Parts: sequence; structure tokens; C-alpha cells
Amino acid sequence: MKTIFIHAKSLLDVKLTEEALKRLPKQSYGLITNIQHLHKLRELEKQIPNSILGGQILGCRADAAEKIKDKVDAFLFVGTGVFHPIQAALKTNKDVWLWDPREKKLNKLDANIIENFKKKKTVSYNNFLNAKTVGVLITTKIGQNDNKIGKYSEDLKMRKALELKKRTDKKYYLFAFDTLHLQDLEDFNYIDIWVNTACNRIGDEKPNIIEIDDLLKFEGAG
Repeated sequence: MKTIFIHAKSLLDVKLTEEALKRLPKQSYGLITNIQHLHKLRELEKQIPNSILGGQILGCRADAAEKIKDKVDAFLFVGTGVFHPIQAALKTNKDVWLWDPREKKLNKLDANIIENFKKKKTVSYNNFLNAKTVGVLITTKIGQNDNKIGKYSEDLKMRKALELKKRTDKKYYLFAFDTLHLQDLEDFNYIDIWVNTACNRIGDEKPNIIEIDDLLKFEGAG
């Protein structure tokens, strides 16, 4: 089935107000945003000295932030909510400032939020260590995990899951799906913990799910 992706561009003015510019600490910033404001990000680059254009981040991926993290002191995210900037903070260990162009409000992402996320990831990893049976979640959707849109590869989608399956430390069961309803996992009560190889962040704040990248990082392989 062919898929058409249409970018929904926001018409909001993204430029910081004079008050916001005064509140923003004088340091270098990586400018990041979601797809709605991406086309206007250069307007902020002109406003903020020593800023570097990062680009678009997703809730599951923050590659645009990671590639410039060593060149900036902090990040400025343009958009609403904290779902996207949380990933940038987790992946870069940098402060993230939030500029809401709709409400014209500037805030700093609360460090406590990030610390709580890190603690919950540690809890999930400890649960994995104590588990005897593991369910490995595999998506069949195009554009998720290591697949890029338009470059579907079954081998790439299965690679990390099959590497887990080869292990002998626990019993690993593979579960493939298109659309996942988390309540459906309750039907498999013999699974002690789930490892998610599908779209990142499915396991947010769920102690019985660990992201594959987090697992590899804890094990020193990621």
C-alpha cells in the first residue's frame, strides 16, 4: 500500500519576544523543533547569537540534537509540550529550554523530569535482569525503529530481535505486530518483561517494558 506524507506547516510566528530573549541565558544553543515549525527555524538562528541549526527531532529520535551536542552549551526547543524535548535531554545530557510560540512562553525543562525518566529506565533494566521469560516486540510498520521511510528492510527490522533470540540466558519469544495495544500484552502472562525493538518510547514509565537501545546501553553495547 502506497503512503503519502504531507507536512503540516504551522503559520505561527516562532521568533522570541524581547522579554524571552532577556530571560534566555547567554550561551550557545542548538535549535531544534518538530516538523510543524521546521521551516521557520532559521528565523530564530538570526535572533540568537552563537546558535546552531539542529533541525527536526521526534519523540523517539533526537538525531538532530545528538549530532551537534558537543558544539553547544544547551538546546532551545520550539513547540508545545515536553514529549519531544525530553528525548533530546535524555540523549544529550544537556539543558533544554522550551519556547512555546503559541503561548509566547519560555521555560526550562525541569531536570527532575529527566532524572525520574532515568530512574524508571534503571527499574526496567533491573526487572529485565530478574526475568526468566522475555517477549521481544517487533513492528511491521514502515519508518519505525532502524528503518527509514521508503527503504523498508525486513532484515533490518529483525536484526536486534534475532540477536536477542540467540541468547541463552533467558527464554526469548518474538512478537510481531502492526498496531500495538498495550493491554493486549496482558494476555501473555508467562512473559516477565518485554523488550521493545519497535518505535522508541513505547515503554515510557512502564516498568515491564525496556527499550532495546536502553538495554544495550546498560549492557555497554549501545
